[in-house]
Amino acid sequence: MQLLIDAGNTRVKWGIADAAMTLPLAADRLHWHRLGAVERSELEQLASAWHGLPVQRVLVSNVAGAALRERLQTLLQAAFSSQVEIEWFAAQADLAGVHNAYRQPQQLGCDRFASAIGAHALFPQRALIVATCGTATTVDAVTSNGVFIGGMILPGLGVMATSLALNTAQLPQIHEISALPQLFADNTNDAIVAGCIAAQVGAIERAVAAHRQRQGEVLCVLAGGAGKLLTPYLAVACENVDNLVLIGLHVVATGRS
Repeated sequence: MQLLIDAGNTRVKWGIADAAMTLPLAADRLHWHRLGAVERSELEQLASAWHGLPVQRVLVSNVAGAALRERLQTLLQAAFSSQVEIEWFAAQADLAGVHNAYRQPQQLGCDRFASAIGAHALFPQRALIVATCGTATTVDAVTSNGVFIGGMILPGLGVMATSLALNTAQLPQIHEISALPQLFADNTNDAIVAGCIAAQVGAIERAVAAHRQRQGEVLCVLAGGAGKLLTPYLAVACENVDNLVLIGLHVVATGRS
């Protein structure tokens, strides 16, 4: 049994894929034996969540730095003993059907690489824009034959709104971002949300348009906490996928090439 972990800037997600979740992946075969998530401040809850699981291998994507890696290492060794193999996933030039065309492949964020692998496995032979909308928003281009071309990184929806409150004298802090009935808002709070949504959607649509010039038909794959919120505002074909990093790790763990 393999434990997959997506350690992000805000939350730590984890999953154990069901035996039916075999390669090649299809959207209707995304079944998990166990699945969970905790805020980083609640990391110790993972010990009880993992207790008793017959795990032999752990594959971790960690973008949250050395301190979180050390905490996870300690938790994993306590939960499964030092005999369990722990692998820290990292980007490389070629893996699981995806060629990484980053100038220095190992510098690509491991979460972005895992998401590209997961999206390519779910939608093979299709040109993709993979937009992960979390603390940061990443918008990456993958060709139909699995070449990760590159992408863009911008502040996530919440970070955009918070930056306005921190750097202006009279704009309020937005504590919750939800869908708006109209894009041109009639109050300041909604105007901030509308601007942040427009910026996110604009970056994604611009990426799709640019990728389409070279690849023809392009599908946008949306992931991350804000993905579903942004979907109604996008004027491009898109698919929402939960736990895309975990799916990519599953592809690597079961079909490494």
